[in-house]
Amino acid sequence: MALFVIADLHLSADGSKSMEVFGPRWRGYTEKLEKNWKKLVSEGDTVILAGDISWGTRLEDALEDFAFLDSLPGQKLIGKGNHDFWWSTASKMMSFWKAHRLESLHILYNNAYLFDDCIVCGTRGWFTEELYQNTVGEVDYAKIVNREVIRLRLGLEEAVGLQKKSGDDLPILVFLHFPPVWNGIVCREIVDLLLEYGIKTCYFGHIHGAISAPRTTEFEGIRFILCSADALSFSPLPVRADDFSQLCQKFQNND
Repeated sequence: MALFVIADLHLSADGSKSMEVFGPRWRGYTEKLEKNWKKLVSEGDTVILAGDISWGTRLEDALEDFAFLDSLPGQKLIGKGNHDFWWSTASKMMSFWKAHRLESLHILYNNAYLFDDCIVCGTRGWFTEELYQNTVGEVDYAKIVNREVIRLRLGLEEAVGLQKKSGDDLPILVFLHFPPVWNGIVCREIVDLLLEYGIKTCYFGHIHGAISAPRTTEFEGIRFILCSADALSFSPLPVRADDFSQLCQKFQNND
């Protein structure tokens, strides 16, 4: 069983939203995603979707996008992004998916999952730099960051529990939507939490159109890996490549 990741699918089954403002790579992106996904992912595999899944504003609005994801091979672990306005409580989302027989969709939020060679957890995260946010009205950034830290800690605690239960010293991988480190900006609270739990690898999305930006960076001993769909040429990225240099080479080849 293989594990993959990709973020920022920004699905819009009704075609009401276009992503081409971020460049020509987004032209026909749903078709590119489907083709690449089916080429790489098998039914026994799992794909982590690190936020910004659908433009739907309610669960009902996103149903076609969910159905599209469910039709693709593999299980899907879905995290929350800043544009996932359809997001609701865990019980409502799981009940909605169950009612519509979308059996391959699962939530990655305040929890963790055990795999053969790793444990995964994650949350949305947040940018602490206000210039990078497109928020409306007064926003308490410190309150949002503190809330995301609490959520991530819940996932990390569950991951540690799974680690102890497995009896193996499996690495814990973290999947966020917002980058904790990007372009000289550091979300200190989240980075400190990752360091507290000994996290060595963190995947993130949210960044679009930055084609010349590095896909991988290292900060204070943590590897941060960009997994936005356009950065990956709309192809799910295998998680935990045996040789990190090979992963870097893959990004270079995609360019």
